[in-house]
Amino acid sequence: MKAFLILEDGTVFTGTSIGSTREVISEIVFNTSMTGYLEVLTDPSYAGQAVVMTYPLIGNYGICHEDMESLKPWPDGYIVRELSRIPSNFRSEDTIQHFLKENDIPGISGIDTRALTKILREKGTMNGMITTNEGYDPDEAIARMKAYSVTGVVNAATCRETYVLPGEGKKVALLDLGAKKNIARSLNERGCQVTVYPASAKAEEILASDPDGIMLSNGPGDPKECTGIIAEVRKLYESRVPIFAICLGHQLMALATGADTHKLKYGHRGGNHPVKDLETGRVYISSQNHGYVVDMDTIDPAVAVPAFINVNDGTNEGLKYTDKNIFTVQYHPEACPGPQDSSYLFDRFLNMMEEGK
Repeated sequence: MKAFLILEDGTVFTGTSIGSTREVISEIVFNTSMTGYLEVLTDPSYAGQAVVMTYPLIGNYGICHEDMESLKPWPDGYIVRELSRIPSNFRSEDTIQHFLKENDIPGISGIDTRALTKILREKGTMNGMITTNEGYDPDEAIARMKAYSVTGVVNAATCRETYVLPGEGKKVALLDLGAKKNIARSLNERGCQVTVYPASAKAEEILASDPDGIMLSNGPGDPKECTGIIAEVRKLYESRVPIFAICLGHQLMALATGADTHKLKYGHRGGNHPVKDLETGRVYISSQNHGYVVDMDTIDPAVAVPAFINVNDGTNEGLKYTDKNIFTVQYHPEACPGPQDSSYLFDRFLNMMEEGK
């Protein structure tokens, strides 16, 4: 079946429908990962967005449910150059086409994703519509696209109630803002008992459990929308409990302590982004998925100092908080997908908790 991707600037791509045939309007973003498409599809940080995969062939090793980073996929839509309909992998349990259809995710294949990505890089991230309706009204579609905004996605992506992953080591409270499974798993594998709290949890509840450390997770959307969560994060900051924050958690901690954030032109999404440790000068290849960053000009050096920067564009990739056992990173040390270069940060967090006692 024929499908169309219409961008809010009026550009139209014609391809083949994949997955669900329902019509969807969403923010269009691109990911440069060469593998890990299932982890991308099940990353809650993509709530409210449709994902363009820049790698030309997607689906060739099928679907292995064990690799899912949450219980379901989160993007509103999926856009690829070529979809492999016959996977070849001993772990494969399903095809990506069936997975998309089963989860009611519309998509489009057979379009020039290189040309689409160039448009998003040159003009910036924009909204778009995926439809199989050949009689769509361009003016009406563009008006609807321009009216669309990503809202309420943290509340949609967080867990519904508190749960515990047992462990014999340090007690970690994980605030789930749309967390990928591998964050809790990375802590659990290091012996930690991980108590996962929904995003609506109050600081008093978390601190009352007497955790050895607090983890603020990744998540979707504009950090400035999370006003209630920011107020709770401020209370966590004022405690003496060691804190490690990733991605959205990093941004919320910055906002809670007086810094500002802004939206990038087209964001960082993929498994090949270089970040530099400003203390050692060492460069790591990182997994990233974010459209917003902390504005370095607004960071008070009495509160925090930059710890990592993005080698490509010089944006902030991490902060070390002054006189606090707190450090935060914009990228994903838990990877999945992406390189494992930065997994040592979980060990640093464990050392912080040990020293904190």
